[in-house]
Amino acid sequence: MSHLEEHAEVDPADLRFADPDNPYLVDPDADFEPTDALSPAAAADQAALLRDAVREHDYRYYTRADPLVADRTYDALFARLEDLEAAFDLDTAGSPTQAVGGETLDELGSVEHVRPMRSIDQSGEADDVREFDERVRREVGDVEYVCEPKFDGLSVEVVYEDGRYVRASTRGDGETGDDVTAQVRTIRSIPERLSGEYPDFLAVRGEVFIPRDAFQRHNRERVEAGEEPFANPRNAAAGTLRQLDVDAVAERPLDCFFYDVLGWEADGDGPAEPDSQWAELSTLDALGLHTDSRAELVGDVEAAVDYRDDLMAERERLNYEIDGVVIKVNDRAACEELGATARSYRWAFAYKFPARSEVTTVEDVVVQVGRTGRLTPVALLDPVDVGGVTVSRATLHNPDEIAALGVNVGDRVRVKRAGDVIPQVDEVVESRSDEPFAFPETCPVCGSDVERDGPVAFCTGGLTCEAQAERAVVHYASRGGLDIEGLGAERVEQLREAGLVERLPDLYRLPGRRDELADLEGWGETSAGNLIDEIEAAREPPLPAFLAALGIPKVGGSTARNLARRFGSFEAVRSAGEAELREVDDVGPTVAETVREFFDDEGNAAVLDDLLAHVAPEETEPRAGDDAPLDGLTVVFTGSLSVPRGDAEDLVRRLGGDATGSVSGNTDYLVVGDDPGASKRSDADDEGVPELNEDEFADLLAERGVSWPPDQEEEEEEEE
Repeated sequence: MSHLEEHAEVDPADLRFADPDNPYLVDPDADFEPTDALSPAAAADQAALLRDAVREHDYRYYTRADPLVADRTYDALFARLEDLEAAFDLDTAGSPTQAVGGETLDELGSVEHVRPMRSIDQSGEADDVREFDERVRREVGDVEYVCEPKFDGLSVEVVYEDGRYVRASTRGDGETGDDVTAQVRTIRSIPERLSGEYPDFLAVRGEVFIPRDAFQRHNRERVEAGEEPFANPRNAAAGTLRQLDVDAVAERPLDCFFYDVLGWEADGDGPAEPDSQWAELSTLDALGLHTDSRAELVGDVEAAVDYRDDLMAERERLNYEIDGVVIKVNDRAACEELGATARSYRWAFAYKFPARSEVTTVEDVVVQVGRTGRLTPVALLDPVDVGGVTVSRATLHNPDEIAALGVNVGDRVRVKRAGDVIPQVDEVVESRSDEPFAFPETCPVCGSDVERDGPVAFCTGGLTCEAQAERAVVHYASRGGLDIEGLGAERVEQLREAGLVERLPDLYRLPGRRDELADLEGWGETSAGNLIDEIEAAREPPLPAFLAALGIPKVGGSTARNLARRFGSFEAVRSAGEAELREVDDVGPTVAETVREFFDDEGNAAVLDDLLAHVAPEETEPRAGDDAPLDGLTVVFTGSLSVPRGDAEDLVRRLGGDATGSVSGNTDYLVVGDDPGASKRSDADDEGVPELNEDEFADLLAERGVSWPPDQEEEEEEEE
């Protein structure tokens, strides 16, 4: 069972950016080991998974209004990605750390924002707020702050020309958003015409939401009409605003608070733009735009912290959902001086609330098995309402968490929705058992032994465990494996239910069962033929892709490439001892032991033997002589080059050299592009590794008969 299957409300087919088996999608373990304990290859693999997961979480939160993880969990994943990119000088081009989350929907037109609508940094810890204040005062001196409730709704830009409403858009990716002009026009609190003295052009930012009392009334009406109720007001507001049926939008009780000016243009006789955040709020109110009266101007950060604590005490009495407070530097000139990153404003900070919680009883504990063999305990609860959502199950994370909580069946526990999304057991308030739940020593699915890796428990059944088999097939066919088109999670599940695919080798038996395949619901001769063609094309896969497709724990794409380059053939990798494996670039003792255990397992060996009766992975023996002009050359790249760094590394590897992620005594050259990272240059200095700029690197390659930059057409011809 995959991570997603552990949460039945999530359909793998809905995923847009991440593989269903990405460990950072659902109930991720955000307790990361220190970055200095990772090899460069492991860091790159983890960063790649985190980037895909963060993109998926952004899409689910901003575009689908259906988040998969709690806010704080998302924050931890995002922070880890930032740490990895900084510590290992990873290329951040296209990384979600450099952009606002979200994207536009195809069904709605897109609108370019007057000014980028960025995010703000956030934390639930007062010390982080004080660190924000220290940085602000260090850069611009003493400041006042405006404190506002952090509304849990959907951010929009609304534009007025000559005082008249002309358009509205969602935040989207921060640069462009969905055109929701017609939908927003139905919100009664948003005026068609501004009041008082207004500028010729005005763009404002607000938050669309549904009041709590109106939300409850609307849900009651939906239930009485035989429709499913909404899970919470935020999802209801976001989903409503993206409705194409404007009449349906008008029937829903949307409201909006405004809090920021994005654009202001007035002729010489027109009103002057407000010079502070506090003046902005007064001006917006005077123009007839709905603002929240609970905003306050405070003199220092301690007053801001007190504001948050006071508002948290009022939270349940408010008629709208909030999940914290926003603290903004009041002076607009200081805000301009502080500026922004590509993703967030540097003059604002969100101080989040802790999760809501309630007390209930643990009725049972079940242990689920994911594709990687990870065992996840889940508490089945006497249903309880937590913040307006009925919770009947909650994660217990791992055996160590169970021991720390001391939880067992029958106990009364406090359940919270972390970030008001994912339920988890926070504490035992009344123990009705003598000892904690006894975590199984064997897999509940296949009976194989359970082993521990730190706090996490794993089934050792590998490819023979039924719970892992389906996800193993999905991973094998995914982009991170052999990229077999037409074999997503839904289809693999269908094939398993039809008895056509139980294990990986069964994929290659499908050509002999073409008629059965074509008879499946939703298939037919064309679909069956297309899949069979894809499978036939995957009988001689590249060795790196084949190794990555097997789902060997701790072996991602980078490690698979290094193993293929070192050993050349699958049988050589399979028979290599731990000492030999440790000689491979970026393979340490833990990875070597894991690889050896995977191949030594009798069940895995039987599946692999069957698989190899159908598959002949290509050998990748290093080329010699004239065919390998870069043989023996080891380089490291840092900074931006005239071509993507991945293309540069591929060129070096394709021509017999080695492109590694970190500088060591074995490195021949550090190739330095624009805006290089400091850590690699420092390491090169320590190791006595010479630096080359891009022109000098081009000269070095020319001496070996290699042109630079890589010619894309020549590369494509060579691949063909």
